Amino acid sequence: MAKKKLRVGLIGATGYGGVGLIELLINHPYISIAALMAKQEIDKPISAIYPHLKGFCDLPVFDPADPKCPHDFDIVFYATPDGVGQKEARKWLNKGIKVIDYSGDFRFNDKDSYASYAARIGKPKEHADPDILHSSTYGLPELHREKIASSDLVGNPGCFAVSCILGIVPALKFGLIDSKDIIFDAKSGVSGAGKTPSPLFHFPARYEAVNAYKVTGHQHVYEIERELASLTDKEIKITFTPHVIPVSRGIIATIYANIATNVNMENLREAYGSMYSKEPFIRIFSHGEILSTTDVRGSNFCNILLTIDSRTGKLIVISVIDNLVKGQAGNALQNMNIMMQIEETTGLMYPGNFP
Repeated sequence: MAKKKLRVGLIGATGYGGVGLIELLINHPYISIAALMAKQEIDKPISAIYPHLKGFCDLPVFDPADPKCPHDFDIVFYATPDGVGQKEARKWLNKGIKVIDYSGDFRFNDKDSYASYAARIGKPKEHADPDILHSSTYGLPELHREKIASSDLVGNPGCFAVSCILGIVPALKFGLIDSKDIIFDAKSGVSGAGKTPSPLFHFPARYEAVNAYKVTGHQHVYEIERELASLTDKEIKITFTPHVIPVSRGIIATIYANIATNVNMENLREAYGSMYSKEPFIRIFSHGEILSTTDVRGSNFCNILLTIDSRTGKLIVISVIDNLVKGQAGNALQNMNIMMQIEETTGLMYPGNFP
């Protein structure tokens, strides 16, 4: 347990991922926010940008290059787009400061894997600091808790990847499904696109509109396939189709896979219970119950529902998270707790906000 308050630096503080982390950190008993940094809205109090923080966090926003900005941190978060953290992480690590990055900069442990990912998002294939990749850890606590605990550099997972991986891993790990032809149909709220305005997300264009996008080409496919393949020691190819739905936040992923011979609901419940019964943020539901994105809104929980369609021989899994919490800031804080030897649930164990 931490003996004193740890000092946190947050880069990218004015975006949705940044403010989401601030909301969590101000209630964390072992954390002090030492500095908020961004490239926009410099010198403004964060509470002037997000008035709901007034009286809870009124710190000014610094330009990271400002010499007046504090730099004595225990850990730094990069709530920034791809390409930022990879250029700067080493300077913190060389000072003994731990780093958690929200983007894909450190989700891959070798330059070739990173290059394949970067090509999907239109970024340069050459990582700015490729030699550092081998020391990074994929930050999904339910799968990599021990590695995270000993790591100084963690790449936070993609939001879609969190819901999809957690939803299917037990069935795959215990051999209850065919590893071929796994299908992920995933839907996200508009906040997943970030804070930057876009004509596609202007209210008249978004209201009552649902659309698929990046069909066969979404960047999170790489990390999903990598994590699933590590369980089976063989290549896995998935079908993944993301959609945007006209809600503010939340992800619901419907996962389809072919059930192995003689597998039944009892086998599924045993497998998911064996893997997740001690996981504080995973809740398992059974056929007949109804899951909604509002059940996890504002929380760090992942709700998972299991069903077998006996007519088609399909496993159907529904996996629901809040894309801004378990899919982003909450998962990052969970990683921080593990890295800093703080009780993992600290600052996160609450049910969320019913509409």
